[in-house]
Amino acid sequence: MARDRASSPDERSLTLADPNDAFRAAEAELLAIVAQRGFSDESVFAIRLALEEAVVNGFKHGNAHRPGATVQLSWAVKGDTVEIIVEDQGKGFDPATVPDPREPQNLEKPSGRGLMLMRAYMTRIEHNAKGNRVRMIYEKPC
Repeated sequence: MARDRASSPDERSLTLADPNDAFRAAEAELLAIVAQRGFSDESVFAIRLALEEAVVNGFKHGNAHRPGATVQLSWAVKGDTVEIIVEDQGKGFDPATVPDPREPQNLEKPSGRGLMLMRAYMTRIEHNAKGNRVRMIYEKPC
């Protein structure tokens, strides 16, 4: 894991070379920050789940496990809001074409669940036009 930018502990930009050790350290750092900021266990869980899904999808689907392909991860924690950006080096995709895994015809298909979870647990998510970058916002419930 290479740190590209660290203006404060609440803001980071990292290049992840693998979805395992380097990612786990970054994930632990972010989750420690939100826990220290008074986010509930449920909020920490939501952020962790969405973050893991986005990073794993970036390596698995976006980069197709290509050797040397990286995933950019950045976050900013400001007040009661967490912004997470994950960008892979893949060709991208159209999130609107991902089948809803809750539909009867898709129940046995393994695809779409990660995106569904990200949408369910984050306040909002946005993809860039290419489809290789996701911006997720989580707002602490009142």
